Order: sequence, then C-alpha cells, then structure tokens
Amino acid sequence: MDQTALGKILIIDDNEDLLFAAKMLLKKHAKEVHIEQDPRRIPFLVSNKQFDVILLDMNFTEDTTSGKEGFYWLKQIKELDPQAVVILITAFGNVEMAVQALKEGATDFILKPWQNEKLLATLSAAMRLKESYTTIDKLSDKQKQLQSDLKKPYTEIIGDSPAMRNIFAIIDKVAATDANVLILGENGTGKELIARAIHDRSLRRDEIFVGVDMGAITETLFESELFGHKKGAFTDAKEDRAGRFEVADKGTLFLDEIGNLRLPNAVEAAHRAAAQGGDTDRLE
Repeated sequence: MDQTALGKILIIDDNEDLLFAAKMLLKKHAKEVHIEQDPRRIPFLVSNKQFDVILLDMNFTEDTTSGKEGFYWLKQIKELDPQAVVILITAFGNVEMAVQALKEGATDFILKPWQNEKLLATLSAAMRLKESYTTIDKLSDKQKQLQSDLKKPYTEIIGDSPAMRNIFAIIDKVAATDANVLILGENGTGKELIARAIHDRSLRRDEIFVGVDMGAITETLFESELFGHKKGAFTDAKEDRAGRFEVADKGTLFLDEIGNLRLPNAVEAAHRAAAQGGDTDRLE
C-alpha cells in the first residue's frame, strides 16, 4: 500500500493504548493520523479540519456496551459533514448494532480487537468511497459552472443591433409560454440558435432539447422517426424505439426545416403535437 494511500485519518477512542497502537500501524499508510480521546472535541475537529476517514469508538463514559454515545457522535459528525466517511469500532457489537450503524450513516463497522489486515482493507475501501464523493463534487461544480456560462444572456447569439434586441425581447416573451413557435428564416440565419435560446429561457430549461433535421428524414421513415415503433412493426424493426416526440416529453422538440415536409405529414405532426397538450412537448 502506498505511503499516503489512506489520506487523512481521525481516530476517536478513550483507550490510550489502542490509539497509540492504531497510530503506529496507520502512520505507515496514511498521509496524516490524528488521535483523540475526548469525543467532546469532535465538533471542533470536524469543523476545522478535513478528514478522509473517521474511526469512531461507540462506547465512552456512559457505559461499555450500548453504543448510544457512538450513535450520538455519529449523528453530530454527519450533521457537520454529510459526506463524512465514518467507521464505527466497538468490542461489544452484534448484527442489530451493525445494521443500525449503517442506517445511521456509518460506512462500515469493525469489532475490537481487529486484525491489522482487516482494518487496512476496510480503511482502503472507505478511502475509495471518499474519493468518489470528491470526484462527484468536482463534476457537480464543473456542471454548475458550465450551466451558468451557458445561461448567460444570449452569449450564443452575436448581435446588438436594434433588430437583434427586438428578437431577444420576443424570445423572452414567448419562452414563458407553452405556445408552439414557428421560426422563419433563410438557411444559415440561426433558426436553431433561436430555438435553443427559447428553450434555455423557458420553464423547460432543465429538460431535454431534441433537434430533428426534417430534410434528412425520408418519407418512409417519417412516422417511425417522429412517433416511434414497436418491435416487429416492419421488417427492420428489431426492437422497440421511442419517437422524437416521446423523447422530448416535457422538453423542447425542434423540427428543423419543417417546410420540407409534405402537407399530409406536416398536418399529422401538428395534430400529434397538439394532442400532447400544453404541458408536454414544444414544437418549434
């Protein structure tokens, strides 16, 4: 095991000999090992220092078998740090106590006296769990920052002329509604950008945006692409497939170049969109 594979560890136990032995064992495998006999210092320690794993004894001064104090301090730790990785340790454990420990938020449960290899393996698994929490937090922060950048007013559309400001005002006005929107313009003028701007400012902003290039859908695939099909519905239908209307449920469906549709197909698409109701798809 690497010298610092176990990160920063806090051990809380009223047995001084146990603390000394645990520190001697773990200092070869951890970045830092902090020991503490008085559980009343837990709030101060957890609030002022970041620990990767906390080893917490379950019995202190009140009694030696109930585990009440351990559960009490476990609750205090989790309130201060909901993602704290806590391993409970006790000499008087049973299956019911272990189950309760996990329900209360403990990561694992170790009986005294422990085997060194078992303790190291348990700490290693707990460290991997802590690393996964850290990774998730970083990804969440990155996603929030990306979402924040994407939602800055009209950064995706270049233009500040009176005409563009008028378009922005129209987008803001229509985005608050559930109305179907027809966007007109020559090829390359940014109709999809407008559709995405409407979506990003609507109440559906957290749902999916689905774009469909109607010019690329053949007459024979029109119904299957937009409305889906069941397995066996036709020769190549080897599995069920959701249509774009279903995929875009509660979000936005952008039918690009809808003018390329034959009239009967366009009417069918409009009727099915209307049948979804104002609380489902938006047809743009």
